[in-house]
Amino acid sequence: MTGTRGGVRGALARIRGRDIELKSPGEIQAMRAAGSLVATTLAAVVDLAKPGVSTAELDALAEQTIRDAGAVPSFKGYHGFPGSICASVNDQIVHGIPSGRQVLADGDLVSVDCGAILDGWHGDSAVTIPVGTVSAADLALSRACENAMYAGIEAVRPGGRLTDISYAIQESCRAAANQDGADYGIVAEYGGHGIGTSMHMDPFLPNHGDPGHGPRLRTGMALAIEPMLTAGDPETRELADGWTVVTEHGGRAVHWEHTVAVTDDGYRILTALPD
Repeated sequence: MTGTRGGVRGALARIRGRDIELKSPGEIQAMRAAGSLVATTLAAVVDLAKPGVSTAELDALAEQTIRDAGAVPSFKGYHGFPGSICASVNDQIVHGIPSGRQVLADGDLVSVDCGAILDGWHGDSAVTIPVGTVSAADLALSRACENAMYAGIEAVRPGGRLTDISYAIQESCRAAANQDGADYGIVAEYGGHGIGTSMHMDPFLPNHGDPGHGPRLRTGMALAIEPMLTAGDPETRELADGWTVVTEHGGRAVHWEHTVAVTDDGYRILTALPD
């Protein structure tokens, strides 16, 4: 689940160097277990996401998978959020509420954000799923966002600065837009965050900006790295449900996320599949 500059219901702090939780190797391994479960859950959701399936069905599968493993969905009940996943379809950017009325159709894009708490540690990851036959432009948009996420991950190294990640994401998006001859917008109001014993922790991680700013990256930090891209103008608005964020002008949106730990020699992706 994304963070915001002002906080998700006040839960996120501004960028700062203090109050950042550092984990021991054993605690990082515990986070890896939570992250593996999130990855397994998302893989099951991807397999189910077909035309005619509702986002409520995706949510039920995710919750069952998480609870069957002895874990708890991070999102359910979080500041009143009713789902175990966020399911955001087409122009919905993030925080879409699963619904039996939201039935997937051929050509849709659905971004699924999933979190789990296992033995007190959080994992958080998101994927964008093409439903049926999706346009080449939509596939390119999703690919650009996924690649930007990995560019941000590649910028993680001890001694670096937080916004080195932001800059890598931004430049990857710009390069993809130039290559694709497309207008991709980086959503500015929402971004990544620290994670560990809570889902949202210091620091907030923007998806754009100059490098060399923010706290130094240190071994034992864990970050959720999650760019969101739009086709065209990235201006957003929140729906009356108080959660779902959509593009102001109706353009499609995508969202990719991994939880990553800073290690002595770089990074470790904690929400990759177990194998």
